[in-house]
Amino acid sequence: MDLETGVPLPSRLHVGGGSSDGRRVHGADRYNGGRWKDMVLAYRTLGVVFGGLVTSPLYVYPSMNLKSPTEQDYLGIYGIMFWTLTLIGVVKYVCIALNADDHGEGGTFALYSLLCRHTNIGILPSKKADSVTNAAHANPSVGTEKRSRLGIFIERSMTARRIVLFIAILGMCMLIGDGILTPAISVLSAMDGLRGPLPSIHKSAVEALSAAVLIALFLLQKYGTARVSFLFSPIMASWTFTTPIIGVYSILRYYPGIFKAISPKYIVHFFLRNGKTGWQLLGGTALCITGSEAMFADLGHFNKRSIQIAFLFSIYPSLVLTYAGQTAYLIRNPNDHNDGFYKFVPGPVYWPMFTIATLAAIVASQSLISATFSVIKQSVVLDYFPRVKVVHTSQHKEGEVYSPETNYILMLLCVAVILGFGDGKELGNAFGVVVILVMLITTILLTLVMIIIWRIPIIVSALYFVPFSILEGAYASAVCTKILEGGWLPFAVSIVLAFIMFGWYYGRQRKLEYEMANKITLEWLGELLESSEIQRVPGLCFFYSNIQDGLTPILGHYIQNTRSLHRVTIFTTLRYLLVAKVAPNERIMITRLGLDGVYGCMIQYGYADFLNHGGDDFVTQVTNSLRAHIDNSSEGLSPAYVEEEISQLERAKEAGAVHVRGKTRFHVGKDTSLFDRILLGFYEFLHGNCRSALPALGIPLRQRLEIGMLYKA
Repeated sequence: MDLETGVPLPSRLHVGGGSSDGRRVHGADRYNGGRWKDMVLAYRTLGVVFGGLVTSPLYVYPSMNLKSPTEQDYLGIYGIMFWTLTLIGVVKYVCIALNADDHGEGGTFALYSLLCRHTNIGILPSKKADSVTNAAHANPSVGTEKRSRLGIFIERSMTARRIVLFIAILGMCMLIGDGILTPAISVLSAMDGLRGPLPSIHKSAVEALSAAVLIALFLLQKYGTARVSFLFSPIMASWTFTTPIIGVYSILRYYPGIFKAISPKYIVHFFLRNGKTGWQLLGGTALCITGSEAMFADLGHFNKRSIQIAFLFSIYPSLVLTYAGQTAYLIRNPNDHNDGFYKFVPGPVYWPMFTIATLAAIVASQSLISATFSVIKQSVVLDYFPRVKVVHTSQHKEGEVYSPETNYILMLLCVAVILGFGDGKELGNAFGVVVILVMLITTILLTLVMIIIWRIPIIVSALYFVPFSILEGAYASAVCTKILEGGWLPFAVSIVLAFIMFGWYYGRQRKLEYEMANKITLEWLGELLESSEIQRVPGLCFFYSNIQDGLTPILGHYIQNTRSLHRVTIFTTLRYLLVAKVAPNERIMITRLGLDGVYGCMIQYGYADFLNHGGDDFVTQVTNSLRAHIDNSSEGLSPAYVEEEISQLERAKEAGAVHVRGKTRFHVGKDTSLFDRILLGFYEFLHGNCRSALPALGIPLRQRLEIGMLYKA
């Protein structure tokens, strides 16, 4: 892989983040205490994982375009929401999806990673290489079992592999779109509660106040969530336990028989009575399950049991009772659906609930903002996205990251969405598109995991795929009818992000193809070093190479122009494994290249590894690994030779280290096709405006050396 995607940290112990076998250690695993431990983690989970899900009562009913609804309509709508929460929330995510983790990491990205590790279906050369080896690294039983025919088909079909990649990229783009829409709709819906008791407040004032709250939230991101996260759980717990109490009060007061709506006959009668209108209303009911994908994506922060306990014993019953209470109130007040949440809150507790709702909306926004930072970080590390600055705001939790560029772009987009749309219904339409499409993508990828990795028979897997694809497909068809009414926004965001990702991928692939075609062989380097024209100068050089089989063509460009090479030169190659964590003892791999003072170094790390260490620390750990390699591979060599080799390494280190990397550009000539001119020109624009990777090592400026070279397009 290319240096330009980032330099990994040296071997270290992952405190709360990894284990010696390379598997992720969940935050929960730092504690002892069995069920009590899981209960404590479940309480903490409330404030991190379920933000969007628990605030959904704020905007489900307001986003539904109801006209003269009847008691039977509301009973049918509640039945749809109950079974949607049960089937998708409980059955799909809690019982099935949470088991499809990639070394503790969850979400659409982790599902694609899991597939790539067990089959050779990656598109980028860096993702294709040694995928089966990576799978064996994660699971020693891999390779001894009979392989899935579906997996073999996808491996052999470039079209199928591209489709799977496109699905995964679309899922990532939609999740980023969720990071734009969730803060906007959550805060705007909560702040809209001011207009109930204070009708003189204009709608534009609510929008301006919502924008101000979000701007303040985004400006605080650089300090990290750790300093205020202790407030998240009490806020979300207050929201989770107060709304169902109000729901029970509303049920007893307005419609005690509300739970008869659980019977599927009310759903059937609802669609028979409303026809096309009932189908279109699915776009609003889809929002009752928003946040379930975030529950799966945040699996890396907490263990599976804590999430299951928090959902089954807190979130799920809270939502069932809250929606039941809202529906009971609306049955007796059928025209109040435009403000279905605040209208059913009793007057004496209105302002306390407004305060809790606003704070809960802010926490919900924080959870999706943090998730967006994590997705961008993982995409950058795996070379699917241009480099942006990623800052780790916690010394103990790798998952707590902050990206300045991402943060301020999100802030501008969120404020623009609030001020541009304003209407909660249009935001709800856009939000519904994101929610359902991400879930449908998860269903597709999870089915592939079942068949290819879990080796579940296709007929049994169909029992999962068919019902959920029909259910989510029906929702998707309904929300897509709202494209002209706000639903176009997530598609626009996804198209822009996908174009950026494809342009970056295409440029990286073309560079790698050129380097493989013009690579330098060890034989050529050996002949060159034997020439009297080439001097071996004192010092230690880390020469970063983009390829594993051979040496980068920049090396020849460098030697021919400087007529020199350092006494000890380590050709360093980065290797991204599609695993969350790489074991510390497997991160740095040293080899002799058969030439005096010339070594190869491969550095491996996963997409959830922490990538920020000081340059001196990096140099020390690589040289320590090299010294250990020299000692362990000295069989057949004289002790004097080994001692001189180690002594040469020490002298080179004392003389100082320099880090050399290539800074290449494409030369677009007149014979270049129009397609390449557009794509490579766009890639060069991205490459010229993105971050450099060397600062990730903390290497001082005086030790960096960039060698420019033009590649023929």
